[in-house]
Amino acid sequence: MNKIYFDNNATTRVDDEAIKIMNEYFSSEYGNSSSAHGMGIEALETIDKCREKIAAYINCEPSEIIFTGSGTESDNMALLGYCHLKKPDECHIIVSEIEHSAILNTAKELQKEGYGVSFAKVNREGIIDLDYLESIINEKTKIISIMYANNETGAIQPIKEISEITRKRNIVFHTDAVQYIGKGYIDVKKTEIEMLSASGHKFHAPKGVGFLYLKKGIHIKPLIFGGSHERKIRPGTVNVPYIVSMTKALDVAYRDKEKNTKYIAGLRDTLKTGILDSIDNIVINTPNNSVYNTLNISIPGIEGEAMLFSLSEMGIYISTGSACSSGDSKPSHVMTAMGRSDLEAHGSLRLSLSKYNSQDEIDYVIKSLKEIVDRIRKISPYK
Repeated sequence: MNKIYFDNNATTRVDDEAIKIMNEYFSSEYGNSSSAHGMGIEALETIDKCREKIAAYINCEPSEIIFTGSGTESDNMALLGYCHLKKPDECHIIVSEIEHSAILNTAKELQKEGYGVSFAKVNREGIIDLDYLESIINEKTKIISIMYANNETGAIQPIKEISEITRKRNIVFHTDAVQYIGKGYIDVKKTEIEMLSASGHKFHAPKGVGFLYLKKGIHIKPLIFGGSHERKIRPGTVNVPYIVSMTKALDVAYRDKEKNTKYIAGLRDTLKTGILDSIDNIVINTPNNSVYNTLNISIPGIEGEAMLFSLSEMGIYISTGSACSSGDSKPSHVMTAMGRSDLEAHGSLRLSLSKYNSQDEIDYVIKSLKEIVDRIRKISPYK
């Protein structure tokens, strides 16, 4: 049975060029970048070059890039690290209702520690309500964290407008850009972002590597302690092979961006049209202003989990929302925040594509989805 993978917002296949260069640093260029001998110096020079390349892609200084083990670690470093330098009763935090659990659960943990936390609302398209955001800012608000693009719907947030609000109030702005980097261009200077999180495995790099952009002059407290690696903010032996692989994957993503954007967006649009033409009563949860690879739909009255398992048996792999919340019987918090009904929220599916998908796969998924929906609707109590 062929595998049709439409879950690229959960993780991606590692790019061939990224694998090739990573293997070189596993087998021949394996020095520790903290070692003073020749191989160590070469490893350090390699890391410095990677830092320069990544910095250029988001328009920051190389010294402002801190390598981490994941997007989740980067998010935690940003929120916990920044807030823990302040007293709980003097620090108020704002995050959106549609954030990834790496941000939401970190904010809830800070709330338990006594920090003030508010949750910004979104409209029915999943876009931040800027008026509401401004209304919940108070004199103690020190940091606002709003994701660049949503992992479930693909909705791109008004980052520049949010940064204008934070600059006016002298509030630090962090964005979780995990689902956007590699798909769209980012300029942290123009958008006036102070902290940004990214994860390699969302753009065809290995799992287990990411980075945090930390603007010069913004200070955070380390979460772990050890040596002097990564400005003493993220100590531990630097993962040279994965960092090199992540950098190569980002190189490829931006090198081929125009071609891939056109190709993947075309597949996504064909998928959307095909589903709407063949299946009645479909709710589209992905707005027009979204990352080009994502389509989130709701099929009211049909459980997303039932669809997921039925499609999986046919070799089609999708998601009902965030991979980090799989196994949770509650409706997606993103769908709920967008004002979807319980039937719509429980019936939501996320189909996320990559450069490795094909038109034949799109056709097969449309056909299979229709067959499953027709079969389930015949026996469903919801009409």
